Amino acid sequence: MPNDQEELNPSGEAAVQAEVSPETPPSELEAARAERDQAIAENRELLDRFQRAQAEFENIRKRLERERQELRDYSAMETIESLLPIVDDFERASSADGVDPEVAKGLQMIRQRIIDVFERAGLQEIECGGKFDPHLHQAVDRAPVESEEEDQDVLETYQKGYKFKDRLLRAAMVKVAVKE
Repeated sequence: MPNDQEELNPSGEAAVQAEVSPETPPSELEAARAERDQAIAENRELLDRFQRAQAEFENIRKRLERERQELRDYSAMETIESLLPIVDDFERASSADGVDPEVAKGLQMIRQRIIDVFERAGLQEIECGGKFDPHLHQAVDRAPVESEEEDQDVLETYQKGYKFKDRLLRAAMVKVAVKE
């Protein structure tokens, strides 16, 4: 707060007004001005450091909030990934030779209910028809073909692949056509 010897300049800084009398030597006046200029520069430097620290704090707060939101969005991903082999087992058990049709139907219903829960959480099955995509498919087998159009086509799916929201959870294991 300015005292009776200070007044606020247009930038809101307190400026020290030196008592100027006809007897004040010019060296004291210059010393007072230099001191005032040094105080103003120091004030600006401190204000700049404060603003930078405030901006850095705001950036850290935003980054932590983003990380917290990402943690909430993807917290189920690891659990779903660990349960996918069980879903695969239900699929294999329901399509095995010699399984009673009613048992197979029950296994498929259980599998579908689990998949429905996973889909509500963000799971998406990767489509395996069409061309081989190394970002979504893992080629575990290949078969020779003669046609140029069939080159790099997915011929068979050994294990389904899944994405969780926008991230690859498990690549689909596929057989790929290769032109010889």
